[in-house]
Amino acid sequence: MTHSTTTITAQHALQRRALLKAGAAAGAATMAGALGLGLALASRPAHAQVANLNDAINKAGRQRMLSQRMGKAWLALAHKVQEPAARQVLEQSVALFERQLAELKSYAPNPTIRNTYGQLDAAWVSHKATLLTGTPALAGATAMLQADARVLALAHQGTVQYESASGKPVGHLVNVAGRQRMLSQRMAKFYLAAQLPVDAAVAAAEIAKARTEFIAATEVLRKAPEASDRIRQELLLADGQWVFFDAALQRMQAGGVAGSTARQVSEVFVASENLLSSMDRVTGLYAALAG
Repeated sequence: MTHSTTTITAQHALQRRALLKAGAAAGAATMAGALGLGLALASRPAHAQVANLNDAINKAGRQRMLSQRMGKAWLALAHKVQEPAARQVLEQSVALFERQLAELKSYAPNPTIRNTYGQLDAAWVSHKATLLTGTPALAGATAMLQADARVLALAHQGTVQYESASGKPVGHLVNVAGRQRMLSQRMAKFYLAAQLPVDAAVAAAEIAKARTEFIAATEVLRKAPEASDRIRQELLLADGQWVFFDAALQRMQAGGVAGSTARQVSEVFVASENLLSSMDRVTGLYAALAG
């Protein structure tokens, strides 16, 4: 283990103790206040159009995240936790997904990318119906997750194609940072699915896989030659959010599928929103770098 890794591990241990102590004392009022950080992402004004290829990669990657964030919000409504916030997240994420889908289709620089976004448009029409028709409940969860997987696959395909069109190292970093946003929502989504429960064993495996990928990608972003002091500072802030989120996720392993209370499910929802906000800032900073 390197000195750098040892230092980061020590920082995480200290942050974990501090954050868990603060979380236990703060209660629901702190959770409600913290949630505002995540909701700010959905309400933030979007660019009227795609500015350049870095911006395209950023927005394409955000579509991946939104596919998982909408699923998470739907499942929170099925759980009947964080209902006003979850409904707001779902509605605003649907609107942002549709706006960015139109922008990315219009900007597409070649027929291959245009074809991908044509397919995504069709998959989105079907998925939107699963999200917004009827009342979220266990009975509809499997169909929703299947539709969201198709949307995620095409959104990822489009992001990779935009990165390839860029052909520059910074484009790859924008993709990696943007994928962290998606992983934060994917882990939370599968946590909520497992607790419903829907395919709990599959959900646990997906969480473990996403967790490993998230930790590895964080180090890639931190050690990248292009990482500015501001980016590294934002990554340190994200580390703090990750410690709290990861602790919430690990309680599922300790307690089993039926071990989480409504409050713990709510905590995962809130923590994932805050981690998302941190990683969205990191992605934006990478996207703002000159190619």
